[in-house]
Amino acid sequence: MKRPTIADIARQAGVSKGAVSYALNGQPGVSESTRQRIIAIATEIGFNPNSAARALSGAPARAIGLALCRPARTLGMEPFFMELISGVEAELSAMSFALTLQVVANADDEIAVYRRWWGERRVDGVLICDLRVDDPRVPVLEELQLPAVVIGGPGHTGALAHVWSDDAAALVETMEYLAALGHRRIARVGGMPGLLHTETRTAAFDAVARRLGLAEASTIGADYSGEDGTRATRRLLSSPQRPTAIVYDNDVMAIAGLAVAQEMGLSVPGDLSIVAWDDSPLCRLVHPALTALGRDIPAYGSQSARTLLDLIAGAAPAGYQAETARLTPRGTTAPPR
Repeated sequence: MKRPTIADIARQAGVSKGAVSYALNGQPGVSESTRQRIIAIATEIGFNPNSAARALSGAPARAIGLALCRPARTLGMEPFFMELISGVEAELSAMSFALTLQVVANADDEIAVYRRWWGERRVDGVLICDLRVDDPRVPVLEELQLPAVVIGGPGHTGALAHVWSDDAAALVETMEYLAALGHRRIARVGGMPGLLHTETRTAAFDAVARRLGLAEASTIGADYSGEDGTRATRRLLSSPQRPTAIVYDNDVMAIAGLAVAQEMGLSVPGDLSIVAWDDSPLCRLVHPALTALGRDIPAYGSQSARTLLDLIAGAAPAGYQAETARLTPRGTTAPPR
């Protein structure tokens, strides 16, 4: 079937192709009644009007936006985001909505993307990832009145809807498990400083370490990449009082850490126990299989998309607490020698 063209619209509307172009691009030269008639014909025959015409007609974009402030090379290696997006897509496809994904370099670029998307009516709402403490994106989205769901929290979300999981409780469970095995020197390779979930996990790690009397517990920041996980692990295992257990803030860094330990001649779990966040299939493919904190990440994405679609339909913003990550012991944890 031939794709509809401007000529088809002009023929049905009884106007010139120039008049159709003026109407669809929001330019002067046609009356308002003619503009609306042209837009209606374009919609009826399946012509894809550009953003200006969509804005003029008031039609929904039937798309939601997701801007990610991560290097593209790192993003492609993170199972978390791939699983999250799969859950989002499953929910959107059932409602005939599309996902518009864009990688940005920094928060300012991300805010500019939101302003452009909303001004051009490219999306009906957005999902926000990697929530920061006092995040500058929150007041901007409140000002724009752009429907938005923050994947993160609680706190620092303003009046925006949010879907969150209790990272603190999951980390406390992990630390208590390692302490019960007999570990007294526990380290953590955390995510990027400033992210709310990183700060939440750090505060929980420090608090439970004090409560359990683990004076040598410490955290090193990293960027979730295998390279940073490698560097942080070498630094920890080269120290005079090396840890007997390390908790990693994602699975990619934990796998890199396992490789470093084996490269340095350490036995896992005999000399070093390892725990990973985000129990992806990768955790079960390495040897020994990684002890990990896991949750249903596709369901997390699906709930986030469903919450946003409800907002777009007119629901009031609200918070939703998803399931807390559960610890699954496998081959990388044991009592220290």
